[in-house]
Amino acid sequence: MADEAKAKGNAAFSAGNFTDAINHFTEAINLAPTNHVLYSNRSAAYASLGKYSDALSDAQKTVDLKPDWAKGYSRLGAAHSGLHHYEDAVSAYKKGLEIDPTNEGLKSGLADAQSAQARSRGPAVPPSPFGDAFSGPEMWTKLTADASTRGYLQQPDFVNMMKDIQKNPSNLNLYLKDQRVMQALGVLLGVKLSTRMPEEDDEMPEASTERKRPADTEHVKEEKRPEPEPEPEPMEVSEEEKEIKEKKAKAQKEKEAGNAAYKKKDFETAIQHYTKAIELDDGDISFITNRAAVYLEMGKYEECIKDCDTAVERGRELRSDYKMIARALTRKGTALAKLAKSSKDFEAAIEVFQKALTEHRNPDTLKKLNEAERAKKELEQQEYFNPQIADEEREKGNQLFKEMKYPEAVKHYTESIKRNPKDPKAYSNRAACYTKLGALPEGLKDAEKCIELDPTFVKGYTRKGAVQFFMKEYEKALKTYQEGLKLDPQNQELLDGVKRCVEQINKASRGDLTPEELKERQAKGMQDPEIQNILTDPVMRQVLSDFQENPKAAQDHMKNPLVMDKIQKLINAGIVQVR
Repeated sequence: MADEAKAKGNAAFSAGNFTDAINHFTEAINLAPTNHVLYSNRSAAYASLGKYSDALSDAQKTVDLKPDWAKGYSRLGAAHSGLHHYEDAVSAYKKGLEIDPTNEGLKSGLADAQSAQARSRGPAVPPSPFGDAFSGPEMWTKLTADASTRGYLQQPDFVNMMKDIQKNPSNLNLYLKDQRVMQALGVLLGVKLSTRMPEEDDEMPEASTERKRPADTEHVKEEKRPEPEPEPEPMEVSEEEKEIKEKKAKAQKEKEAGNAAYKKKDFETAIQHYTKAIELDDGDISFITNRAAVYLEMGKYEECIKDCDTAVERGRELRSDYKMIARALTRKGTALAKLAKSSKDFEAAIEVFQKALTEHRNPDTLKKLNEAERAKKELEQQEYFNPQIADEEREKGNQLFKEMKYPEAVKHYTESIKRNPKDPKAYSNRAACYTKLGALPEGLKDAEKCIELDPTFVKGYTRKGAVQFFMKEYEKALKTYQEGLKLDPQNQELLDGVKRCVEQINKASRGDLTPEELKERQAKGMQDPEIQNILTDPVMRQVLSDFQENPKAAQDHMKNPLVMDKIQKLINAGIVQVR
């Protein structure tokens, strides 16, 4: 399914495995070639690997399929920026902002593209000692791809510092004391820099007591320090704005109190705090999703679902972070799965989990989706289980088998197995049908399943032996018949099977095979892993050489039962011929 391949691609992308992500998205596109989201995701993966031409192609396809989707233009702008097509990048970002004027990603991308465009048109500037390490979207791509810096991109102060350095690389000196910037610099330059700063308890070397000569100090110039920027004058705030700000601050405190109560498993208190936070500030859906989490822990699933629906609806209105929307949907799906009593009930939970994954690819959500699908399948099997109907279907299959209507018989045996998967007779009978139809691999599989379900069911061994005999695997068939005789030594069907196998094996030993039979048996033998191992064994190769060139050594080999057993296998396979 395209959704499954897409889910795998998103998970790989989140883990930084961009090549795997591209492979999964490509698989999904092959299954759903008109899904614009798949091209968008693959474009992002290509861009993360620096393959901007491929990223551009996918981004263009995205906007062609969905011209009114803002994110497509964000992908298009990023790809153009990576290729240094800044004018095209600016145009793409502006088109996206026409669709979604408040989109922060498009605004940021437009600012970066315009800045890069201005630099490309401006007067020549002294080259940076670090080359173009900080230029364009390549910087953000490298920082996102490296596990050591990926987490920093969630920290606003770090992002602001890197934006400042990107605008003016000479400002790097202002931030070199920050370990995160040093780590980022190492990633961008492809070198490992030491970012360890001395701690308070680290022993520092004592300052030298040797006085500097005047000549040493005459030419020392005081290092120029950047002049501090003037503090902006405080803006006047209206009473209404002050009140809103105070309410938001109080709401955050209520949320923190709710989190503390939740950790202590004081759920009722946590509910009270989250409810107060919601009343104070309805612009933060995290208060609602947190209360939903408490209801989920308390087993109040209906209340949890109601809060999650409210959070999603309110989040859409506020254009909240897609991760928050995904979190609310995941909690709703979990509650629905808890309420599920039948396989059909799980369908709603599965649908909600899938929606959550389209918002944000989260491993936990993917795990919950897989668990729900597995539970649904198990319940379907339990709900379908009916031994009485299974027996009726098997009898219908038996009647059709007697009438030599084997395909129809297979259908009834299959239905019997669905109704009672633990009945070895249905597998045995279907194996007989498959054998009659020449579907030997399927027949062998059913015969083995029959024996697995009931190792004492003799009929299973006759079925398996017959399939192996028709597959011309005479030695394997002989072993199967012998296993069955251990359970029923007088079983005539098993005895006849042994006799047929021995005749075929002796035929090869006597060299009575026709050229066609010999050629067919040799070809089949060469496909057998056991035969391949014997022929590639250096010891056995020497043994075979001795049989041809050293009769005395050959006599010694014949005394070794292990060697002779392998020789017999080669004879039966037609590889070695006795004359």
